[in-house]
Amino acid sequence: MSNRTDLAIEYEKIDNESVFYTENIGDFEVVFHELSDNNSFSKKKGKYATLKVGKIDLLPNFDDLEKAIVKTLKIMLPKDQNNVLIVGLGNNEIISDSIGPFTSSKILATRHIKTDFAEKIGLKNLKSVAVLTPNVLGKTGIEAAETVLAVVNKIKPDLVIVIDALCASGCENLFSVIQFSNSGISPGSGVKNARKELSFYTLGVPTLAIGVPTVVEAKSIVKNYVNFDDFNIDLLLTPKDTDLLCHKMSDVLARSLNVFLQPMIDKETLISLV
Repeated sequence: MSNRTDLAIEYEKIDNESVFYTENIGDFEVVFHELSDNNSFSKKKGKYATLKVGKIDLLPNFDDLEKAIVKTLKIMLPKDQNNVLIVGLGNNEIISDSIGPFTSSKILATRHIKTDFAEKIGLKNLKSVAVLTPNVLGKTGIEAAETVLAVVNKIKPDLVIVIDALCASGCENLFSVIQFSNSGISPGSGVKNARKELSFYTLGVPTLAIGVPTVVEAKSIVKNYVNFDDFNIDLLLTPKDTDLLCHKMSDVLARSLNVFLQPMIDKETLISLV
């Protein structure tokens, strides 16, 4: 039985079922996978990019990582998207599921700022960005996909970027990689509670999923030490410093997204506006 994972770099026999290559962006390696239809991993067809961050808490600063994230976004996304919706999936009351809400709370929302007013305050060429944090079904009674689709139909964005927490099969990848995928995402899939999918097929616009692995199944850890079939405890584990790691990851993701979304605005100005 395979370990459960949301990460393309952990899929078994990936070399036989995908076109892949690696690219170095500064000091960081990015692994690109192109999955075809009907792959044995039951994963959606599409392009995946995995940015290998390493131990984020040991980085002296986020400048180089920010540049790597922005470069990866440029590779993964179509050009000239001037009306963007950012969606932070998850529940900020559960720390291992808080990457999405934490990140979206730090994104500069600009859709309400009219062009003439933006120019008057020195923000010429400001792109339209809307931010949505739909929370989880158990707290709202509404599927995240239903909320997002309603907003998409209303504001008609050119692009949707969805941020969420993922599940890894190896502890070494927890908070150590960032996955980008144009195949969409199912909220809650990382904790065996998959909800309705968010993708181009359900929303009708290009959709990029950005995920950070925050949990691993206990089964994946003990598999090499006990009889796997006898270990029936359904348990997810996360590092003891998950709160710190979530805040650091969300900080760098938000900073990178703000720079990517507003390339004509000075970085220091962006930071001051958030």
